[in-house]
Parts: sequence; C-alpha cells; structure tokens
Amino acid sequence: MLLAGDIGGTNTRLALYEYKRPLKLIKEHRFLSSNFSSLLSAIKSFLKDEKDKLEAASFGVAGPVKNGRCQATNIPWLIDIHEIAKDLNISKAYLLNDLEANAYGIELLKENEIYTLNEGDKDAIGNACIVAAGTGLGEAGMYFDGKRLKPFACEGGHTDFAPQNDLEIDLLKFLQKKYGHVSYERIITGPGIYNLYEFLVENELEPRDESLENELKNLAEPQVIITQKGVNKDNKTCERVINWFISMYGAEAGNAALKFFALGGVYIGGGIAPRMIDKLKEGAFMKAFADKGRFSKLMMSMPVKVILNDRTALIGAYNFALINK
Repeated sequence: MLLAGDIGGTNTRLALYEYKRPLKLIKEHRFLSSNFSSLLSAIKSFLKDEKDKLEAASFGVAGPVKNGRCQATNIPWLIDIHEIAKDLNISKAYLLNDLEANAYGIELLKENEIYTLNEGDKDAIGNACIVAAGTGLGEAGMYFDGKRLKPFACEGGHTDFAPQNDLEIDLLKFLQKKYGHVSYERIITGPGIYNLYEFLVENELEPRDESLENELKNLAEPQVIITQKGVNKDNKTCERVINWFISMYGAEAGNAALKFFALGGVYIGGGIAPRMIDKLKEGAFMKAFADKGRFSKLMMSMPVKVILNDRTALIGAYNFALINK
C-alpha cells in the first residue's frame, strides 16, 4: 500500500492507494489540519485500523521543502519525512511542495476535470506552470525537456505585490500597515478576499452593511460568505471584491506565465477557482492575464486551464511516488 497526503493550511487529506498503476483508491479521509498537533499524529489516527503493510508514503505540503523537512506556512507543523519513514518503518517516503504535487497530478486528470479559459495556440508546446489560490498562494513550474513536463517547486506566491493603479497603491499602503511586507499571498487567497473587503469598507470606498457585518462577525473564514454573495451577486460590495480579486488573480497568473515562459500552458489550481468558475468565464481574469504591454499577443497564445478536481495534489503525490518507485 501507498500512503499519500495533501497537507494544506486549512485541510489535510490522506489516502491509501495500491502501490502500482493504474490508480486504485483503498480509502481516503479529509480533516481540519488544526485538529492535530502534527502530521504524524494525523497519520496514526488515519491508519489505526489498518492491518495491511504500508510500503511507501508520499506527501505534498503547503510550504518550502528542504532536505526532506518543511515548516508548513499556514499551520504550526514541522514535518520531517525521515522521522515519518522511521516511525512507519518504510524505506520509501517522499515530501514535496503541494504545488509540485499538483503539477504531478495534472497528467492523471480526466478531460472533464479541467475547464479551458483560453485555448491558446492549438499546437502549444513548452514549459508550463500552475498558480493556485486557497488558504495560501502556491505556484510551481513545469520544465519541458523535449519529451515531458518535469515539475519543480517555487515560492512565487510570496513575491512582492505590484500595484497597477492608484486604488491598488492605496491597498498596498493599507496592507503594509497590517503586515509590513505585502506579498501576493496577502491578496490572492481566501484571507486575501477578506483583506480586500476590509480595505474597501474601512476606507469608505464601499458602504458598511450592518446586516453583512453581523453575518461576518466572529466567523473563522468570513471570506466564504463574501465569496458566496459576490459570485451570486447578492451584495454589491462583495461582488466588487470578487471582481477585483479575479482581476488581480489573472494579473499574477500572467506574471508567473512570463517568468516560467509557460508556452505549454498555465493551470489555475487551488480551492477558490472552481467556486467562482462562472465569474472567471466573464473575461476579467483573462483580460488581466494578457495585459502585459508588448507581450499581450504572446500571453494569448498560452492555453489557460482551470483544474476542477480538488484531489489533484493527492493523486500527484501518488504519481510522484510511482515515478520514483
């Protein structure tokens, strides 16, 4: 058996697969990461009733992985794959960045698990990249070696936010007071959606709605309500937040596409995009994506696709283990 995991800032998903191809799931469980003090404690809970021998393990984690260790970015877990392998008594164990895992999962997706926002050139070939907003903002590259794409990790979501107009300059100043350094992760994430809402209301650019404020009060994730109301057009302020969010998401996806020279395609992953797919189709995302001056035509030549399967990082961790078997 192969134990695979997708470890995020909010949710962690663990699954057991047969340690061979084709992909065959044995069991799977999703839980709040905050319910456990460590990945190992979560694994032990997941495996407590298992009798079959575990042969290998592979995990994608939201954070920088170095020498098999990672301090997760948005949860207080220090993960050491060598300690986990020793505790589980297995010789093959892998730890990779969750966006790298996502990238490894793409080739296992079915056609109906991807939505194409931009067709691009029909014979597009070359490097690719993935940009994924969720609790954090993850990015990864895929280098084309002439035969296949080879994923690699990066931490591009933590690069400096680059405002494009006076409103975004004011947003930068607002977030600098709150955080100091302002990365794209402070904006193009679930918590970032709430930051946009807070900025607009506190600066009186949008009216304060007492009914909405009462609804958001004391919620651990107020962005969920803001997203729902914005996507459904139930509240003008929330709709403005989501439209703005989508535009900046497109701009940063375009930045990543240029840096990775992603002529082979740009994939939009994470948990947020599928929840607002109808809004993404409206065009603001692609308009911002392509708005790169002299390179706008090049940008439109790149296929842009939204990943609809939220288990892509999980099956990517599985795929990585099989490739390295």
